Amino acid sequence: MSELAEPHDMALPSFMEHLKKLEAANLVTSKKEGRTRICEMAPDAFTPAKDWLTEQSAIWEGRLDRFDDYIKNLMQERNK
Repeated sequence: MSELAEPHDMALPSFMEHLKKLEAANLVTSKKEGRTRICEMAPDAFTPAKDWLTEQSAIWEGRLDRFDDYIKNLMQERNK
C-alpha cells in the first residue's frame, strides 16, 4: 500500500481512508495476499461516467461549431 501512496503528498493512513471510500463506491477492489494488499480499479464502474462525458463532449462540440459559424458570419458581414 505504501508503494501506491508514495507519489501522493499524504500520510499512509489518510491515503487508506481515501481507498476505503473508493472501495465503498465500488470504484476499486482490494484483496489481501499475505502481508500485501492488492488494489485494482473496477473499470466497469467508470462506464456511466465515461458515457456521460462522451455525451457532454458531443453536445459542447456542436455548440462550439455553431458559435464558430456565428462568429465567421459576423466577420463576413462586417467586411461587406
